[in-house]
Amino acid sequence: MNVIQKLSSKNLLIFNLVLIGAIFGFSLAFLSFSCSTPTARLHGKHAMAQQNSISIPQDALAAAEGLQTVFHAVSEKVLPSVVEVKTVSVRRHQLPNIPGIPWDFFFGPRDRERGPNNGQEREYRSQSLGSGIIVRNINGVYYALTNNHVVEGASEIRVATKDGQEYPAELVGKDERKDLAMISFKTDDVYPLAVLGDSDRVAVGHWAIAMGNPLGEQFSFSVTLGIVSAVGRTGGPGGNINDFIQTDAPINQGNSGGPLVNIRGEVIGINTWIASNTSGGGNVGLGFAIPINNAKRSIDEFITTGSTSYGWLGVLLSDPGRETIASMGLEGKRGALASQVFIGSPADKGGIKPGDFVTHVNGRETRGSNQLTMMVGDLKPNDTAVFSIIRDKRTMEIRVRIEARTDQVSSDNRKLWPGVTVVPLNDQMRESLELDKNAQGLYVAQIVSGGPADIMGLRRGDRITSVNGENVRDIGEFFKALREKTDREMWFGIIRGESSLETMKYKK
Repeated sequence: MNVIQKLSSKNLLIFNLVLIGAIFGFSLAFLSFSCSTPTARLHGKHAMAQQNSISIPQDALAAAEGLQTVFHAVSEKVLPSVVEVKTVSVRRHQLPNIPGIPWDFFFGPRDRERGPNNGQEREYRSQSLGSGIIVRNINGVYYALTNNHVVEGASEIRVATKDGQEYPAELVGKDERKDLAMISFKTDDVYPLAVLGDSDRVAVGHWAIAMGNPLGEQFSFSVTLGIVSAVGRTGGPGGNINDFIQTDAPINQGNSGGPLVNIRGEVIGINTWIASNTSGGGNVGLGFAIPINNAKRSIDEFITTGSTSYGWLGVLLSDPGRETIASMGLEGKRGALASQVFIGSPADKGGIKPGDFVTHVNGRETRGSNQLTMMVGDLKPNDTAVFSIIRDKRTMEIRVRIEARTDQVSSDNRKLWPGVTVVPLNDQMRESLELDKNAQGLYVAQIVSGGPADIMGLRRGDRITSVNGENVRDIGEFFKALREKTDREMWFGIIRGESSLETMKYKK
């Protein structure tokens, strides 16, 4: 018993020592934690004190809020004039003559007497969505401007407004060359008309606000913001002749036909197309709008006549290359080259000759062939226009009475004089054509089928060395000889392969 009691007493002592150590360790840990907690809170308060000490500059904030107020006001002003354009295109296709099951099961039994499928047709309905902007109200009929490609081929058209109303609409007129169209809808409800600005005053860096219905109804009546990235852009899809406003305001599918607006809430353009390197055609900051000044005349003509007319000058325009500019003394000049002239056209009657460089129309500067085409197109038939030209390095003015452009007169290329496009030779061309480095002449790049040069026997790849016996070393001399030596007849001296030849003579 004494041994057991001694062991028990020893164990009890050890247990008490362990218990005391545990209590002491726990107390020390608690003390450490308690001491660290105020320190952490102190750091947090200190950080908050530093953060709260930073204030937003009130003058900068006021300016930003003022700009924000303007953007909001512009949106509230213009969006009620924006419409969602919904179209349905209906196409019918003859069902293929495929007899038997499962064809009969899906498309009905065949008429044995009249043949497979009984000549049935199947109707296909495709829906699309675009945008438009209300610009006129005549006796309760609202007229909205949009793109031609939005409504092209549409069998049904409806418009929806921002207040949730929807109306049947009809096509009033269209212009494929400018990709513009006008639709109308009738209602007793009141909608504001958009204010049209002056797109000639638009400059790079100006604010640009795009409105419309991108990517379907889920994102209808959206507003995006950017700046004007460039003006006078050309090369739109489908041969569009506009000088577009470029903007980085996000524009996507469905925005077509919607307005591009300035900071005053004035429409400066009609959103039309985007350039994109993505497979789905997503926005990458390259959006383009038709300048509203290009559409103002069309608006009135659509409403009054249902179509739009164009003036016709009767020249084939081009933008000269560096060699042509140098040989004709056109360095630093802006304009377009009348490389060929239609026989009997207003230009021909007025005295414009091949090789004339047009710099102004009625005092307004031209910036290239596309802009000159639009400027002439906007002239009214029977108007007399003053064309400022450079001929043989001299400036002169020619008055021309404009005629109406028709597909018949503008497409009859057989009347193009001289019916050939030539380009000056340079070292790169000589190398690519495997010509001697001293080879001379003007390279025949294109011949108009049925035109004078074609009738004379000129071929693509020939090199013209003379006009009516007058040697021509560059394109400036070529055009000068055309003007001075070909009043009644014309022929060319050429090099074809290794042979020097003369073409047949062409008499006017």
